[in-house]
Amino acid sequence: MSNYTFIDWQNLHQWLQWKIDYAKFRIYLRDKYQVSKAYYFLGFKERENALYENLQDAGFILIFNQKPEHLKSEKKGNVDVNLTFNVMKKILEEKNIFEKVILVSWDGDYKVWVDYVIELNKFEKILAPNLKFASSLYKHQKHLDPKYFAFLDNEWTRNKIEYRSNNSKKAP
Repeated sequence: MSNYTFIDWQNLHQWLQWKIDYAKFRIYLRDKYQVSKAYYFLGFKERENALYENLQDAGFILIFNQKPEHLKSEKKGNVDVNLTFNVMKKILEEKNIFEKVILVSWDGDYKVWVDYVIELNKFEKILAPNLKFASSLYKHQKHLDPKYFAFLDNEWTRNKIEYRSNNSKKAP
């Protein structure tokens, strides 16, 4: 089985209270969910080049959201549409190459396409940063079957993917 992961950078890091070791996270995705390709969707900031290199070294494919230069906000551009479009494009163009989609996010904005991808039998799991801030559209069984949902902040997962300062690698 070969699955693809699609990660909403801001949704992941905004609600996580600890740092992820990207290499461990990529191995976790490969081993636990049979992920052959992991796409990271984020806004581009030139000062973050070391981060981008670290993510690429860990095996992530970076997809930068284009933000008009005239915008003064430091917030990343809205990657939700870009991520959604890319998932649907992969399903259409590579449907025989991969089995399922894993979404890393907590955002309820994805609920409509999550439901649709489940109908297509191409959805595996939502990995939310934590239970406390997960959208109520996902947390409750009446909205989404719990088999489609997991949390990265559970003790077992956190121990697998958390960055620890005693690692030989420099901090993310």
